[in-house]
Amino acid sequence: MTPGNAAEQHKGFIFGVAAYGMSGLFPLYWPMLEPTGPIEILANRMVWSLAVVLALLAAKRNWAWIAELRRSPRKCLLLLAAAALVSVNWGTYIWAVNRHQVVETSLGYFITPLVTVLFAVLILRERLRPAQWAAVGVGGVAIVELVIGYGHVPWIALILAASFGSYGLCKKLAAVPAVESMAVETAFQFLPALAYLAFLQADHTAKFGHVRWTVTVLLVCAGLVTAVPLICFAASANRLPLSTMGLLQFLAPILQLCCGVFIAHETVPGSEWIGFGIVWVALAMLTYDSLAQVRESRRSRPAAEPALLAQ
Repeated sequence: MTPGNAAEQHKGFIFGVAAYGMSGLFPLYWPMLEPTGPIEILANRMVWSLAVVLALLAAKRNWAWIAELRRSPRKCLLLLAAAALVSVNWGTYIWAVNRHQVVETSLGYFITPLVTVLFAVLILRERLRPAQWAAVGVGGVAIVELVIGYGHVPWIALILAASFGSYGLCKKLAAVPAVESMAVETAFQFLPALAYLAFLQADHTAKFGHVRWTVTVLLVCAGLVTAVPLICFAASANRLPLSTMGLLQFLAPILQLCCGVFIAHETVPGSEWIGFGIVWVALAMLTYDSLAQVRESRRSRPAAEPALLAQ
């Protein structure tokens, strides 16, 4: 690994931690939007996300990427698929959280890393370091323990894992810069979402603008709450191997679990605590391995710089 690549991967690691850290705190936000229904929340999330990314693009004053993207139908199709997948993920997640199923949503995001790593190895042909294989193995044991502990098929968790794992794969294959890719995704989502919100207003069933003003403000802010973590996610996906992204994803469900247990006061059986504890071991192994890679790259940097100067 060259020092330049190591520096980019270090940035990607930071972006990934930021993305999953913010995502892990989402269970605190969506209940504040009650009595708004899950689909109306989802539609507002889509509409206001586009407003946020358009403001960011206007600040960058760079629109040349649109012409470049139009010349690549493959990337457009990948981003269309990403928009559909993340819509399924968002809708399922908001519905589950507002039905007080935070713990099962955390299980979904515990399963997601294994789906992501599976895509990385089987589709992208990425190679894992021994420590990463060990983390995957430990995480797999934890997932088996958690699923057995539920005693039934956790449909919410499986939908969340499959949709977000596939979303990450599409983003990796598209390789479009973070803000620009988010703009395309939300542009695909915008018209259906706007049409649904207009229907609710015409039907006099909309909550936006018709309940407490704080709820309306929070619905508008849902765009910012959505866009920032996904932009960080895209920035991380463009810099890190998908396998590393997958293992980093353990951070979000850990935070979601804490929200469910300590704030929403959901009950977690003892068997599930065992599974969560095993996952924490896997996350600690990944963190140690990533930090070791950064230290190794820094040690190799002084040796690389004289060689560059001699050219």
